[in-house]
Amino acid sequence: MDYDCVIVGGGIAGLQAGIMLGRYRHRVLMIDSGGGRSSLCHRYNNILGFPEGVSGQKLRQDGKKQAQSFGVETMEGNVTDIHSHFIVETGEGKSIRTRVILFATGIEEKFPSIPGIKECLGLSIYVCPDCDGYEIIGEKTAVVGSGESGAQMALTLKDWSEDIIFFNQSGEPLSLDVQGKLRERRILVQQAQVENFEHNRGQLEAIQTVGGHRWEVGKAFLVFRGNRVQSDLAVKLGAEATDKGHLVVDPRTKMTNIEGVWAAGDVVDHSQFVTTALGDGAQAAVWIHKWLKDTR
Repeated sequence: MDYDCVIVGGGIAGLQAGIMLGRYRHRVLMIDSGGGRSSLCHRYNNILGFPEGVSGQKLRQDGKKQAQSFGVETMEGNVTDIHSHFIVETGEGKSIRTRVILFATGIEEKFPSIPGIKECLGLSIYVCPDCDGYEIIGEKTAVVGSGESGAQMALTLKDWSEDIIFFNQSGEPLSLDVQGKLRERRILVQQAQVENFEHNRGQLEAIQTVGGHRWEVGKAFLVFRGNRVQSDLAVKLGAEATDKGHLVVDPRTKMTNIEGVWAAGDVVDHSQFVTTALGDGAQAAVWIHKWLKDTR
């Protein structure tokens, strides 16, 4: 079957692009594996129009219905390969021809297997201070991370809370300069591994560390390395990427260096906000539409 555009990834950027391309009356197929970091967050608190917050799952479910209402077809599955000019192969054995590709594959979030994280994510455990620093005002807050990146998060969060404790999960050494800043800002540092987040329906109540110590806290931020930019298929196709794996796009059109291949959302190097992903998807859709019209 032939399409004007295949969108690889059904997260926030892909859905916004699909909605706009559907409204342009293009034939669009969105292929999504059902995962993605937006599906993990139980509440986004900083999006216009949602003063009480909204879950990533609801945004995705409502966005999918909205895209389908404009004729966008959706498929649950995995894209395994893409051939130039453009044949999309799926793990389910389908071969799909399309005029253009939009990669909205995002980032694979790597969290440690500590009980309680998934239940609390977005409700009382966070990863982005710009998004959720406000949520810890007046709350005793733990930063669970490794080395200087965790220490820097702890220092940043002092903008919102005076009661911060940093658990250096890996025990990585801290520079004398950072140690001094932590002491100056009165941030307690524990060289201890967290083994459990105690919670009540997603509301954090305490942290347990190896050895049985229990620390009562109301909020926590995670700082762990290992997130993977899911750009492998695009790079295999010839798309340029940064050292960290983010796809390089034209800042205006969102097209990669390959004619007919676009990228939007967290797979591109930007601030990784939901609101930025929405704008990315919309911008990519506008220029995909222009390109499709000009190359008929």
